[in-house]
Amino acid sequence: MKNTNKSSSVMRPTRRAFLGTTAAAAGLVSTGTLLGLRPAHAQPKRGGSFRAAMGHGSTTDTMNPGTWDGDFMISLGYGYCGYLTGVRRDGSLEPQIAESWEATPDATEWRFRIRQGVTFHSGKPVTGEDVAASINFHRGEGSTSAAKPLVDPIEEIMVDGDTVVFKLSAGSADFPFTFTDYHLPVMPAGGEDGIDWRAGDGCGPYKIVDFEPGVRVKVVKNENDWDSERGYFDEIEVLAILDPNARTTALVSGDVNMIDRIDLKTVGLLTRDPKINIHSVAGNQHYTFAMSVNKDPFTDNHVRRALKFGINRQEMVDKILFGYGSVGNDHPIGRGQQFFNSEMAQTEYDPDKARFHLKEAGLDSLNVELSAADAAFGGAVDAAILFQNSAAAAGITIDVKRVPNDGYWSDVWMQHPFSAVYWGGRPTEDAMFTTAYAAGAAWNDTFWENPRFNELLLAARAELDEDKRRAMYYEMQLLLNEDGGAIIPMFANYVFATGPGVDTGGDQLSSHWDKDGHRWWERWSFA
Repeated sequence: MKNTNKSSSVMRPTRRAFLGTTAAAAGLVSTGTLLGLRPAHAQPKRGGSFRAAMGHGSTTDTMNPGTWDGDFMISLGYGYCGYLTGVRRDGSLEPQIAESWEATPDATEWRFRIRQGVTFHSGKPVTGEDVAASINFHRGEGSTSAAKPLVDPIEEIMVDGDTVVFKLSAGSADFPFTFTDYHLPVMPAGGEDGIDWRAGDGCGPYKIVDFEPGVRVKVVKNENDWDSERGYFDEIEVLAILDPNARTTALVSGDVNMIDRIDLKTVGLLTRDPKINIHSVAGNQHYTFAMSVNKDPFTDNHVRRALKFGINRQEMVDKILFGYGSVGNDHPIGRGQQFFNSEMAQTEYDPDKARFHLKEAGLDSLNVELSAADAAFGGAVDAAILFQNSAAAAGITIDVKRVPNDGYWSDVWMQHPFSAVYWGGRPTEDAMFTTAYAAGAAWNDTFWENPRFNELLLAARAELDEDKRRAMYYEMQLLLNEDGGAIIPMFANYVFATGPGVDTGGDQLSSHWDKDGHRWWERWSFA
């Protein structure tokens, strides 16, 4: 096994800083580990039909990028769409549709030069107007896009020939990373919503030929792709198979070439098969139990604190992740990120402290219902039962409500007051906090609003002094730990498997998202 750890520094904006070829880095630790046989890396071979089975997908999925939430649609977006910027395997930023960018010294105005010769699958050239329309789709008071908080700081977008100019309400040191978010692909301008997302007309390495929500998608190679060094398969079919045993059987039988969300209880059996490679990548993926702080009893922070002390985090890492992860501390920043608060005390399992906080809330005992399905994350129901058992010692009764996998993200998440959730993490602290914890954010799944946190969020985004920025992000993590509505017991490695003959293109895989940053479509090939 080989572990490759790389982190990067953040450039400070100078007069003409933040050029696209030397952009600010993510600060992620990227670790790729293979258990079992590893194909020797060689020049990628072109051709062949690749099939994947994913433990995601819902019949409610649509092509509207503002609604993408599960890994099936996230992954498809990176397969058929193009983005202004991307995240390399080492966590640094790379140019894509934007070939370069630069900022004013205060980082309040950014100019992105659009790459020439990029076309949509329909043959239409990608222009600055398409870029502006694609970002504007997520802006404005009427937007319901999950990316709205990320683009809210944009006050004006102007197109100047082959350059798109973004004027911000305040400086943003991480602004180019904004466009790596999977909700923000470049789509053709037009249509009733400003962009024609219904047509499925992307500018990525593959073209959609068939799409059945919650069932399957089939794509073929885009022969006119602007980047000739990606997209090696002739065609790809991705199946939504929510049952982990069915996914595993499909891989072992050779019906598919890759599966994700491996059942970690049986991963040991898979490692015995010499034809299968198990990939474990440490990143910022974390599993949570989200409490709606706008609904009783979670309006009382003492109740929230009691539940945080009532969970045995190490037990979950051992029994749910089987060691493929690490203990969390009720904030979403991973240990490899630039501003991870290494000074904060770890919240430990402590039934006595949990009882103390119950008494402070005026309670002798507590009874709450926790909704869970393995659609939330592999082992979510088992994790909820472990939580039930550990909390009982503190006088807390957790009634575990097992709900259906299909429709979980539309019918349960952010609908039930206490539910299991997975988050893939984000490349920067600002992106993670803005997406999931800012007041009013569409995906603030705990409905938490903390004035101090929101004040720091704006200040840290505009702060160009690294030490001052670090102090702000440290305090924000502490606020989430002590007051937030998310219980984050564990950070989970991305664990997936490939069948014989699959070349993943080297030892190091991206930790930005699951399955090589969801860019396996363009990076992998047959050996």
